[in-house]
This record gives sequence, C-alpha cells and structure tokens, in this order.
Amino acid sequence: MRRTKYDPNLYFDYKDVKTLQRYLDPYGRIDPAAKTGLSAKQQRQLSVAVKRARHLALLPFVAEN
Repeated sequence: MRRTKYDPNLYFDYKDVKTLQRYLDPYGRIDPAAKTGLSAKQQRQLSVAVKRARHLALLPFVAEN
C-alpha cells in the first residue's frame, strides 16, 4: 500500500501527467483514497484533473494490454 504523507497544500494540475500517473493503477483506474492517503477534497481534485487529462488525450482512458 503506497500512502503519501498528508500535505494540505497539495494541488493537482491536469497538465502534470507524471504526477497524475502516480495515482493510477496499471489498468488506468484512479487509486482509492484508502490507498493514496489523500483527503476527500484532494481525492476529488485528483479525479477532476485525471478526467481533464484523459479528455485532452494526455492520459489514456484504459491501459494497453
């Protein structure tokens, strides 16, 4: 289980693909808050950023298997 240290100033940007990929599993799904260790607000910001990056084709919707 990979948990991050709580950081209240953590901000997710949809253009920062490398950071967003840390919170995706090998299948391209967003990891749950229990695994990431993020607060509920940060988890919502993460999901919005990932969805925006997917819409702009910066991240894939599904992994290539």
